[in-house]
Amino acid sequence: MAGRKPSSDLVGRWHIVSMTEWDEDYLNEEVQAFIEFRPRQQGAFQFGYVRGEIDYRITQRDGKLAVEFSWAGNDEMDPAQGRGWAFLEGTELHGMIFFHCGDESGFVARPFKEKQSRKGK
Repeated sequence: MAGRKPSSDLVGRWHIVSMTEWDEDYLNEEVQAFIEFRPRQQGAFQFGYVRGEIDYRITQRDGKLAVEFSWAGNDEMDPAQGRGWAFLEGTELHGMIFFHCGDESGFVARPFKEKQSRKGK
């Protein structure tokens, strides 16, 4: 819907703490893994060597606040794109990210704490 404001419960930076297909060392290889939803239905993410810019929409999934998104970016410097979704479960985001014609992975993210180190120590 044009002009609809995103839910403040989803807007912000989230630390990706786990993924089903990659371990924590890979997730935090370059930066602390994150997914971010900014106002105006835009955002970004990075884990390992994968980066993407997000175009998202707020929705509901099984009665829970959720977000669906498409993304475009790169994977180890090669162009990459895909889609994803996540829903809010308490204070965590649970979701999936898909690469067009490629990998897919579940993820869990928690509100980002700016003072965490690169490896979360």
